[in-house]
Amino acid sequence: MGLKAKEIREFTPEERMEKLTELKEELMHERGVSAMGGSPPSPGKIRQIRMTIARILTIMQEEGDNK
Repeated sequence: MGLKAKEIREFTPEERMEKLTELKEELMHERGVSAMGGSPPSPGKIRQIRMTIARILTIMQEEGDNK
């Protein structure tokens, strides 16, 4: 699930935006499940998604991609 910085750098700017959108939707879903009182299948999944989103945003800023 978690992407490494090297893998993210290999993406095109369009692929990064698609992946970012996908991860944000997944994070929203996972937070919704936990807010409803359910337990996520993997306890560290929310943290992992957040870290991957941060990596993508950092690399986008470094390379000057528009948000």
